[in-house]
This record gives sequence, C-alpha cells and structure tokens, in this order.
Amino acid sequence: MRSLEVIMVEKRFQRFSLVTICGVILVTAVMGCSGGALTTREKAAGIGTLGGAAAGALVGAAVGHPGAGAAIGGGLGLGAGALVGDYLQGQEQRQYENQRQLQQNEAQLQRQRQQKEQLRQQQEY
Repeated sequence: MRSLEVIMVEKRFQRFSLVTICGVILVTAVMGCSGGALTTREKAAGIGTLGGAAAGALVGAAVGHPGAGAAIGGGLGLGAGALVGDYLQGQEQRQYENQRQLQQNEAQLQRQRQQKEQLRQQQEY
C-alpha cells in the first residue's frame, strides 16, 4: 500500500502538470493568433510568462498551491519580460536609427567627393 504522503505528492504533481499543459496551450494559442512577426517586446513577454509560470508552479507546489503559484509567477514573469523586451526593443530602434544616419552621412560624403572631383576637372580645362 502506498502511503498518504506519496498519494498527496502524486496529486500535486498531476495538478502541476495540468496547469503547465494548460499554460503552454494558452500561450501557444495567443502567439499563434497574432498577426505578423513577434516584436522583441512580445518575445520577451512570452518567455517571461513561461519562466515565471514554471517557477511559480514549483514554488506553489512546495506550499501546496501549484495553480496559484503558476498564475502569480506567470503574471510577474509577463510584466518583467515585457519591461526587459521594451528596453531591448528601444535599443534595437536606436541602433537602427544610428545605422540609418550613418548611411545618410556616407551618401552625403560620397556626393561631396563627386562634386569636388567635378570642380577639379572643370578647373583643369
């Protein structure tokens, strides 16, 4: 016969598994329904949600409430992931703007070199 403790642990694990599977299905459905490619902010929010839910479920399982732990951890992970993703997306945007400005400057420099060469050739004739 199995002890009561073993049975309780198995039930906790079953609840943890059910919550985890439901969470993965929910996240997959939400991500699958979005239009276009995911932004950096959305990717980080998704990763944060999954990581937070997993960590929260583990902590919740230790105290007997894996579902509540997963929900709380998922919410906190979503917020933290979105903040990190927003920061990273801002960095990407600044890098893009800097690259665009650099290309504009290089094009302007090339035009000036061509004008200088044309003026030099005109003075030689």
